[in-house]
This record gives sequence, structure tokens and C-alpha cells, in this order.
Amino acid sequence: MIIFIAGATFVSTLLGGLFALRLKDKLHLILGFSAGAIIGVAFFDIIPEALELGGVQYDSATITALVAVGFLIYLVLDRLVLLHGHTEEDTHEHQHRGTAGAGSLSFHSFLDGIAIGLAFHISSALGITVAAAVLAHDFSDGINTVNLVLKHGGDKSKALRWLMIDAFAPVIGIAVASFFAIPDAQLGLLLALFAGFFLYIGASDLIPESHHAHPVWWTTVATVLGAAVLYVVINLAGV
Repeated sequence: MIIFIAGATFVSTLLGGLFALRLKDKLHLILGFSAGAIIGVAFFDIIPEALELGGVQYDSATITALVAVGFLIYLVLDRLVLLHGHTEEDTHEHQHRGTAGAGSLSFHSFLDGIAIGLAFHISSALGITVAAAVLAHDFSDGINTVNLVLKHGGDKSKALRWLMIDAFAPVIGIAVASFFAIPDAQLGLLLALFAGFFLYIGASDLIPESHHAHPVWWTTVATVLGAAVLYVVINLAGV
């Protein structure tokens, strides 16, 4: 069963990324959808999961404070290290931002795999429930990974390389979780930190870029739709 689920996470992420590559001419709409999806994942999936796991040992104020810390860490990286810029001479640094965003998404996918593996340590029923939640947003993870690379000047081959990394990440996480366990409370703190990363990427990066030089109405609709779709699928998955 767990081998089948690992394969399903890989396929779901891969299909999402290939979908984004196929429709790159409509990238502004896909970026709008991705912005809503990545913000929806943070609010509707990662933060509730972080509160549930971390709440065993930490209060909600500590966990939500880590969300803010994650947001601010990514802001500092974006402004001071990744050198947010749009001019020709900033091309190299611009690509670094796409790499950082795709890397954080891939690490989140790795944590998803760990969560699945740990849940199966407790019971098969819990493992299947957690896996359903992960599969619910793996497709959008693939879209988001490809979009972040393409939007920041990466080519198709680089986008495909990061897509493969993101697709394999949950599989590796599941394998790692079979060898040792991460305490629920600490996993909750990690998830809270990455929720802050995703909120920054969605609100400060994807949303502004999605409607830059494009009709605001349709990209706004796409963003709201992205969040709504993630809310529905996560709730249907029983999260």
C-alpha cells in the first residue's frame, strides 16, 4: 500500500508540472491560480496541520509566531540574498529566486512524505488519510514548482529538473520515515515555518507577477479559484 501511495505522489506532482509547461502561453493565468493554490495550501492545510501536530507540546501563539518568522526569513532572503530584481543585469540573481522557491516547495514535499510515513507507523487508516491530503495538493505543487522556475528566467529543461526533484521528494520522505521518526511537535514547527515561506511566495511574488501587464480581472478570478479549489479538495480529503 505505501509503495503505491509513494508512486501516486510522484505521478500527481509530475502531471501538475507537465500541465504548467503545456500551457506556458497562458502563464499569467496559471500564475494567478498557483498564487491562490499556494496560499490556500498554507492556510487550509499546512497551518492547521502544524497547529495539530505542534499543539501537543507548544501553544498556538508559538506555532503561529513561527509562521511569521518563516515569512520574514523568506523576505530577508528575497531582498538581501536573492536580490529581487527585474532588470537585464539581474538575470542571474533573478534565476536564484526561482531556484529558492522551487527548493522550498520540494522540501515541503519531502516533509509531506515524512508525514505519510510517520502516519503509517501509527496506523494504516491514518496513513491513508494523510496521503489523501498530500495527493490533494501534489498536482498544484507540480504547477507551482514549474511556474516559479519559468517566471524567474529558467528554461524548460531547468523547470523539468526541479519538477523531477519535487516529484521524487515525497517518495524520499516516505523512505526516510521508515528508518526513524521525527517527533510530532517538531514536525509541526517545521510545517509552520514553511507555511510562512509559502505565504510570502504567493502574496509577494506570484500574485504581483500574475497580473503584471495582464488583465487584472481574470488573474484575480484565477487566484480566488486556486484558493477555492484547494479548500474543496483538502476538505474532501478529510483534512
